[in-house]
Amino acid sequence: MCYSPGILCIVILFIFLQQNHSSEEQLEPLTLIPIETEQSNLDEPSLVIEEQEFQQNVIVDIKGAVKYPGVYELSSEKRIIDVIELAGGYTEDANSKNINHAQKLQDEMVIYVPRIDEEMEEEQFKSIVTSPETKSSSNLVNINMANESELSTLPGIGPSKAQAIIAYRQEQGNFQTVEDLKNVTGIGDKTFEKLKEFITVK
Repeated sequence: MCYSPGILCIVILFIFLQQNHSSEEQLEPLTLIPIETEQSNLDEPSLVIEEQEFQQNVIVDIKGAVKYPGVYELSSEKRIIDVIELAGGYTEDANSKNINHAQKLQDEMVIYVPRIDEEMEEEQFKSIVTSPETKSSSNLVNINMANESELSTLPGIGPSKAQAIIAYRQEQGNFQTVEDLKNVTGIGDKTFEKLKEFITVK
């Protein structure tokens, strides 16, 4: 039996399509598996603020037998030895045996370094270093009311000068200002500078 070329082409195309369809059925369906993207566990950058210790500065006044007496500003963590070094250290005639070099500084502190030749009794050394607390009006020496022993606690005032203060008070009357103390014989500008922080006329 003879077939025309057109019929043969149709038969071949049909067979090809059948085979192609059969092969598609044998293929397993493709399953799409969603891929879960793992997010980074890194925390968001956090702002870390380092607390810097605030060091408050204090202003102290150092007088007497140091090379550069004056007013100095230092950290409140510093000690008396630090301000003495800042003031150039002691002079050759300084008497530092009763100064507590380890004491911490306080604002408005007054440090007086006596000289070896000064008339100072043991009781007077209590007033070498004064803080704002010890400088309160209740702790200042009232030169209009103080007796000889109380006056002798002042820097640079020994028994003889204390007696001179009392004599002046009796002759001239009460002091009107602390500066009037310089009118007393034997008390000049240098002596007054040493003790003016410790006296009052109230």
